[in-house]
Amino acid sequence: MSFGEYLQKVSLGGLLSVLVLIPILPWMLKDIWRVRRSLPDNLSVPPIERPSFCLLALLVLVLMIVLFLVGETLPVPVVPPSVAIIGASLALLVVYGLKVESVDRVLTDLDWKTLLFLTCMYLMVEAFTRTGILQGLSIYMTEWFSTDLLLVAMVMLAGVSVSSSMLANIPVVAAMLLLVKGYLVAAELVPELALGKAFTDWPTSMLPVFVAMMFSGTLGGNETLIGASANVVGAGICAAHGKRVTFVTFARYGVPLAICQLAVSALYVLFLFRTLAP
Repeated sequence: MSFGEYLQKVSLGGLLSVLVLIPILPWMLKDIWRVRRSLPDNLSVPPIERPSFCLLALLVLVLMIVLFLVGETLPVPVVPPSVAIIGASLALLVVYGLKVESVDRVLTDLDWKTLLFLTCMYLMVEAFTRTGILQGLSIYMTEWFSTDLLLVAMVMLAGVSVSSSMLANIPVVAAMLLLVKGYLVAAELVPELALGKAFTDWPTSMLPVFVAMMFSGTLGGNETLIGASANVVGAGICAAHGKRVTFVTFARYGVPLAICQLAVSALYVLFLFRTLAP
């Protein structure tokens, strides 16, 4: 699935998952939702100190967005991970070329403790994958669910969300991708070639299963402090400024909000099954 196809078929579900939070947030965050702070009368907007740097940074951002949209259709396809690397490299080049800050200083400012934590989480999930347990589960899934893809999608939506809340969601989704592909092959819904990375001839009717996995990994990771990379990075920034966010505090807000979003996602997956059914 290309970036453009993702926007067409999946982004609506993500948008609905965000919109459902609008009526919930005032109730969940009632202690701070209506807080008002008065600004000083003499407050002024500071001028942009480096207009050339600002312009080049915006150009890099625009280039990334364009490549995300059309990069895979170019004569030499540029996939999204490559776009991210290109964007980061150009940003560092701009910072270095305009002497905004030395690259050494930029690398020093990185939160290496958080990066090490995420790396360890990825390695742990990869080690779990190498045990062969996922292959066995794929066989059991054919016995439990037969070829009921809707049931599989709902189970994935619930199961992957729980797993993503306790482990980093990116490696969890990568592991679950192997599980789903193994199940589809074992159920004889796709040929064994589907286990390879080059296989692209997926039936349209199976798209909702993968969409359910995407939603569950993304939204499930919002439940806890360690569920998503953004959560860990955000908590690290808060701690650096003297505002420590605990696991329990984060979960008190993250779990109910994520459950509401997952419920909307389940309805969207059901909608996809109804519209894409052969």
